[in-house]
Amino acid sequence: MTGMRQHDTKDHARRPSEEGPAGLERALAGVGPRLRELRRRRGVTLAALSEATGISRSTLSRLETGQRRPTLELLLPLSQAHQVPLDELVGAPDVGDPRVRLKPRTVHGSTVVPLTRQPGPLQTYKMVIPADRSTPDLRVHEGHEWLYVLAGRLRLVLGDHDVVLGPGEAAEFDTRVPHWFGSAGSGPVEILSIFGRQGERMHVRARTRRDERA
Repeated sequence: MTGMRQHDTKDHARRPSEEGPAGLERALAGVGPRLRELRRRRGVTLAALSEATGISRSTLSRLETGQRRPTLELLLPLSQAHQVPLDELVGAPDVGDPRVRLKPRTVHGSTVVPLTRQPGPLQTYKMVIPADRSTPDLRVHEGHEWLYVLAGRLRLVLGDHDVVLGPGEAAEFDTRVPHWFGSAGSGPVEILSIFGRQGERMHVRARTRRDERA
């Protein structure tokens, strides 16, 4: 019995050195195929992924084929571009997991939930804007935006226009025009936002404050 205990102790003593590095190498070896499968399942090209992450196409290709060792510096932007947890890239659940993991974040007091699960020219968000965001602060930036009101009343200030949208109404505009949107003041507002550098113009039907008084 004493001999067996000594044998077990020595065996356990060897496992960290044998399984630790080996387990790490197996995890790293699985990153490339996982990245390739994740990208292909989402229909994303290497060129689009390169533009979204700032990582060259050759580096992305070498990562996927195992010719480039994955590092945190490379995996972090890939995790953000694919909108998956970092541990999923390294080897936790299979990439075929059908569950959608939505991670809300707070931006300027509003709750923002990214709905687009792949990089690309158009990105979709669900936003909940609090009632106290009601003071216009006009800004400009590159892009085109389409807004759809799910619940509440949205005030949109766009250049010289000041309109209020209710549930089921939408607006689209060039974000190079000074703009701001927030709550009309009666409560929080829930919207869908589609934003991109370029986009087709959509029909806008919005009720102005003057129309509401009529």
